[in-house]
Amino acid sequence: MADKTPFDAKLDRLVARHAELSAAMADPARTGEFAKLAKEYSELTPLVEGITALRQAEAERQSLEELAGGGDAEMKKLAEVELDTVKRRLPILEEQVKTLLLPKDEADEKNAILEVRAGTGGEEAALFAAELFRMYQRYAVLKGWRVELLELSETGLGGLKEGIASISGRGVFARLKFESGVHRVQRVPATEGSGRIHTSAATVAVLPEAEEVDVKIDDKDLRIDVFRSSGPGGQSVNTTDSAVRITHIPTGLVVSQQDEKSQHKNKAKAMKVLRARLYERERQAREAERAASRKSQVGTGDRSERIRTYNFPQGRVTDHRINLTLYKIAQVMEGEALDEFVDALLAEDRAAKLAEAE
Repeated sequence: MADKTPFDAKLDRLVARHAELSAAMADPARTGEFAKLAKEYSELTPLVEGITALRQAEAERQSLEELAGGGDAEMKKLAEVELDTVKRRLPILEEQVKTLLLPKDEADEKNAILEVRAGTGGEEAALFAAELFRMYQRYAVLKGWRVELLELSETGLGGLKEGIASISGRGVFARLKFESGVHRVQRVPATEGSGRIHTSAATVAVLPEAEEVDVKIDDKDLRIDVFRSSGPGGQSVNTTDSAVRITHIPTGLVVSQQDEKSQHKNKAKAMKVLRARLYERERQAREAERAASRKSQVGTGDRSERIRTYNFPQGRVTDHRINLTLYKIAQVMEGEALDEFVDALLAEDRAAKLAEAE
C-alpha cells in the first residue's frame, strides 16, 4: 500500500481528534470541560463529515476501477459509467474539504461597526454618503440584523458628513467586511442645471465590534473631555456638558459622541467605537492579508481610488475588484441585490485562499 500523503495524514489526525472529543464529552470526570470540548467538537463536525464523504467516494472509485478492469463485459460497461460520475464528484468533495480546512477569520462571527463618510464632491458626496448609509440599514433589516445608530452628522440638506452604526446579528462582519473602501458615484446632481454628470465619492469602513476581553484599554491611556452638544450649524441642542470626546493617547485615536442627552450613554457609545477601532488595528497587524492600516483600507475619499462605482445614468453598479457589473442600481441601493456582490466577493476570497494553500 502506498504511503499516505501529508494531506491524508492531516485528515486522519482530524478524524481521530473528533473521535477523541466525542469520548471526552461522555467522560464524567471531564464534566467541567464540557463546554470547551463541545465547541471544538461542533467546529470539527462539518469537516469530518466532509472527510467521510470524500473517503467514501475514493473507496467507491477504487471498487469501480476493479470492476471496470474485470472480464464481465456487461459489468465492465456499468462500472465505467458509474466510475465517470464518481471521478467528476471527487474534485468537488476534495475542494469542499480544503475550504473547510482554511483558517477561519476569528472576527467573522462578530458584530460590526459601520462608518460611512462623505469624500470628494461637496454636497453631492454627502448626499451619496446618506444613500449608502441607508442602503446598509435596509440590507441589515433584510438580514434580520439589529442596527443601532451611534453617530449621525448631517449637512442640513439631506446629506451626511459622517454616519456610524453598530450592526449586530449572525455573521455580520463576515458579510460586510469587503464593503470597506471608496465608493464612487456618477450622476447628474439635482442642483446641476446643465445636465452634466458629476463624479463624487464616499468612504466606508466596516470594523469588527470588539468585546472588552478582546481589547485591554487602560484608563491611564485615555483623555476624556466633555463639552456641550451642538446641532447643525452650531445650533445648541443641549444645555449641559453631555457630549464626550475620548482620546486614546498611545495611538492618537479620537472618538466623539453627542447623540445622547446623557454623558454616561455618550461615553459608552464612544468606548464601543474606540474599542472596535483598536481591535481592528491589532487584527490588521496580526493578519498578513489585512496588514494595511485602517487609513489605507478606507482610502482618502479621492475619486480616483475606488472599490465600486454606482453609475445612475446607465443604471449600473460595478465592483472593480472582481469586475462584476449589475444593471440593477435601484435594487442595490434598496439593499436587495447587495448579496450578489457579497457572495461573489466571498467566493473570490475563498478561491484566493485555496490557491495560496496549494
